[in-house]
Amino acid sequence: MSASVRPPLPPFTEESARAKVQAAEDAWNSRDPERVALAYTEDSVWRNRDRFLTGRTEIRAFLADKWERELDYRLRKELWAYTGKRISVRFEYEWHDAAGQWWRSHGNEQWEFDPDGLMRRREASINDVPITAAERRIV
Repeated sequence: MSASVRPPLPPFTEESARAKVQAAEDAWNSRDPERVALAYTEDSVWRNRDRFLTGRTEIRAFLADKWERELDYRLRKELWAYTGKRISVRFEYEWHDAAGQWWRSHGNEQWEFDPDGLMRRREASINDVPITAAERRIV
């Protein structure tokens, strides 16, 4: 199998969609921009909040910047729906900024995959809520 093939592959079943979501959660929690970027096609298109990115190079740079600002980042993803080559998830993550303010970010993502299991499109809607350290749920 080629290094550019990322099982599970579409069309997704409930089991394979759950596995894909768990793999994404694990990768993002590594906070390793290179590891995460390899799950996307070379020309992957993203909408992340109000940012629009194209390709692994932009994705990698975006993630490196993100995890320099969002300290002690921890994420949980949950399968919402799936069909064919698409998966929808809801997620929640917590982090703090350099000043020590904790945040809970939550939202939804829609993913579309190529036949090799690489994500070719990601649409993310995200909202941030300030929380105290005592209100954290993901530790």
